[in-house]
Amino acid sequence: MMQINGRITTMHRNAACVAAALKPDNLNSLTTTAEDDRVTTTFTGTQIRSVIASVDDYLMNLTIAEDACSVISQ
Repeated sequence: MMQINGRITTMHRNAACVAAALKPDNLNSLTTTAEDDRVTTTFTGTQIRSVIASVDDYLMNLTIAEDACSVISQ
């Protein structure tokens, strides 16, 4: 069986807020953390379609979290 692992790291003015907004989406195969100005999310899976779908969902949620945290910090 194939094991797929990946990591996405992004920089944000309010990384803690962005990571907190994303944490409800954390599953066994997805983990999000914040450190300084970076948000890091790791993905694991065994089916490429599922991993791609999870990354796609994550990127949309990341955009929304960044927008919301930008408004909150103003």
